[in-house]
Amino acid sequence: MTLILNDLLPMHWAAAGTSIAAVTLLLMFVTNRRLGFSSGLEDICGLVLRQPYFSRGSLRAARGWRLPLVAGLMIGGFASAVLGGGWRPTWELGRFDATIGAGHAAKLAWMFGGGLLIGFGTRLANGCTSGHGIFGISNFERSSLLATLTFLGGGIVTTHVIYRLIFS
Repeated sequence: MTLILNDLLPMHWAAAGTSIAAVTLLLMFVTNRRLGFSSGLEDICGLVLRQPYFSRGSLRAARGWRLPLVAGLMIGGFASAVLGGGWRPTWELGRFDATIGAGHAAKLAWMFGGGLLIGFGTRLANGCTSGHGIFGISNFERSSLLATLTFLGGGIVTTHVIYRLIFS
């Protein structure tokens, strides 16, 4: 099966899983740190916003390794998309355009609203899908299992609501 955007063959699931496991284990054994992306985004916000929430000691103490990790993930994802031929800037949003047909401002509002909801859920769950789903579950943490099941359930319900009610 090929990827949706560019008809390339995806990485084999075992190779992808092994890579994620290697990064997770390396991070744990070398730095005694947990893998998670949402705290890295908090770090980025802390560089710009001078709010007490972003200045807490536990967050600042990990910036030395977490900011390079976040930068590497973003640069690596971008490089992978460009080199794979699957990246091009566009305002096209597929079904959103076909059903709603709104302009650029509405698309930005739609994406910003979605980002706010994801950010709220991430803070409510005290972590993101990568932190809970990869690291927490591998450590048999009940809270991570519950959070991951909630993320998946929320995604399934949201997808059905959007595709059956809005995009039908």
